[in-house]
Amino acid sequence: MKRLTTLLLAAALAGSTLSAVPAAADPAAQAAPVRYEAEDALISQGVVEQNHTGFTGSGFVNYDNPAVGDGSAATDWSVAMVESTMARYSPGSIGGWSYPVGLYLYGQYLVYQRTHDARYLSYIKSYVDRFVDSSGNIGQSFNNLDSMQAGRLLNILHHETGQPRYKKAAQKIRTRLNTYPRTSEGGFWHSTSDSRRSQLWADGVYMVNPFLVEYGKEFGDSTYASNEATKQLAVYGKHLQVANGLLKHAWDESRDASWSNPQTGLAPEHWCRAIGWYSMAIVNVLDAVPADHPRRTELLTLLRNLAAGIEKYQDPATGRWFQVVDKGSRPDNWTETSCSSMFTFALSRSVQQGYVDAHYAQVAQRGYQGVLAKVSLGGDGRTNLTEISIGTNVGNYSYYINRERRTNDFHGLGAFLIMNEQLRAR
Repeated sequence: MKRLTTLLLAAALAGSTLSAVPAAADPAAQAAPVRYEAEDALISQGVVEQNHTGFTGSGFVNYDNPAVGDGSAATDWSVAMVESTMARYSPGSIGGWSYPVGLYLYGQYLVYQRTHDARYLSYIKSYVDRFVDSSGNIGQSFNNLDSMQAGRLLNILHHETGQPRYKKAAQKIRTRLNTYPRTSEGGFWHSTSDSRRSQLWADGVYMVNPFLVEYGKEFGDSTYASNEATKQLAVYGKHLQVANGLLKHAWDESRDASWSNPQTGLAPEHWCRAIGWYSMAIVNVLDAVPADHPRRTELLTLLRNLAAGIEKYQDPATGRWFQVVDKGSRPDNWTETSCSSMFTFALSRSVQQGYVDAHYAQVAQRGYQGVLAKVSLGGDGRTNLTEISIGTNVGNYSYYINRERRTNDFHGLGAFLIMNEQLRAR
């Protein structure tokens, strides 16, 4: 990617004039606070407010066919989703420093890389600059893995602008890892809080390891980054993956958590998005580390076993995956959009990279069509993505099944963009 100069980016920011968008009723614009997965929707890092201003473009540009705006097969759903989200939320109202927003904006960056629409990058920069001052200070303690995910945006902005403040902010996360608490085998605790001590959550590998390998590449720290990221995936995989190839949501080394099995320390269920986080993280890390890395074979084995489990439990009727992945036969279970996007991305990318057998491309295509069935254009011309689970703690079957299903939740929007940029031309 060609590096943008600071001057050009500033010009793009100045040119991205805010204008009024239609004030029609928009349920998604009245979303609840952005919540941490790890804190069971109890920690809010900035409320997403109702917003009636956004970047120009209450409609959207279709880069394949600019005349398309009716939801036809030629619609560029990535562009449509980014334009819709920027119209709903300004960079100041989209939410606080959090992983759901970070995930979405990473997906928006992928769309920027393809379309080269400077407004998309300018929006990301405006969001990050709320938290990083001109000297690179960032008011985050990074005492849980969730808070590190949006650090990917710091790597991106340093790469695109060359501004040293983004490096300084990213270095705070990297330095925090030196003292961050670990299990006896070196796995990062999900959080330093007393209620998360000694726990590995499958979610956590995505929150830190893609950031870490990208940090290593951007700032010349790849040896440490590759070794640490592969170690984390291996330790997590050792404890969370079971015979069916899937991962349990979490593991408690201390066995103190109410959900942990006294013998194994494992959580009781295979929650779909936790597995989705792991699936995307292991692909991202394999893409980044050297081909001869000593843990590569171990990670490939974990990924191939996981791919087999994902294929086994795909819903044959919809192509999607269930909220509790291995219990799709239960009448109260339901297919969840964010994890279905994550699995679809991971399988497609793994086939492309030669990590898994080529037949998984067909599994990914079924998943892709299943997710596309959940996206549509509303009467206001904006996208709606449905059946997305809100942020979730570790729990039992009933807990997962009864989680709120939201439209346009950032978990789903980000996962969709990552998936769509991988599969849209394939």
